Amino acid sequence: MRMVAWMVIGSVGSALLVIGIVGRRTMREVVLGMVAPLVAAATSWLLIERTHRRHPKRLTSLMLSAFAAKVVWFGAYVIVMLAVVGLRPGPFVVSFLGYFIALYVFEALLMRRLFASEGK
Repeated sequence: MRMVAWMVIGSVGSALLVIGIVGRRTMREVVLGMVAPLVAAATSWLLIERTHRRHPKRLTSLMLSAFAAKVVWFGAYVIVMLAVVGLRPGPFVVSFLGYFIALYVFEALLMRRLFASEGK
């Protein structure tokens, strides 16, 4: 749970910094570009951590199922944000991709640490 708090703090803090630099006119795109990657990364990390602790042999199947769910989630989210909500594509896509990459690099580092602790 502590790592999810770091994800949230880092994401919200960086969003506030970006909004402070580029201005409030991009606030919707920055914040909504952050939301889907943050929700997906936080949820998957909580599930990975819990499954690793309780049923480590189920971790691979969980991660495959989570991947499929994320493909659908991200696809639907981007379509809704651009077609229905009407966000400006440029700032939204930059924000979405930035948070997507940063949060999944962080999650990969957390998994590396989690799996490294098995051998100790």
